[in-house]
Amino acid sequence: MLKGTDKTPLPGKPVRASKSGRAIMATLDLLGRRWTLRIIWELREGPVGFRELQARCENMSPSVLSTRLRELKTAKVLEANDDRRWTLTDHGQKLIKAIAPLNKWAEDWRTLLQS
Repeated sequence: MLKGTDKTPLPGKPVRASKSGRAIMATLDLLGRRWTLRIIWELREGPVGFRELQARCENMSPSVLSTRLRELKTAKVLEANDDRRWTLTDHGQKLIKAIAPLNKWAEDWRTLLQS
């Protein structure tokens, strides 16, 4: 079982809506947190510094960004490289591939609504 230093949802420990800590429930809890998916999406094309990431995320508060970055680092979805820019881990890259079909669905939905 993984251990977090904060309240990061991790498989094997209780999370919102699940006392069992099933992996899918921990994933849904982590990804359901405000700004989390946006941060992951903004990192899909490569490393980004804190201020640039904050700007890309429409100037979310620095405290929320710091909290989400810490949670995603604890969850091993992202890491800070040597020049203090945030980047997706290999596992984070797998997550991008997993949510890419959702982006396609969203684009199809937009087209549908415009017709």
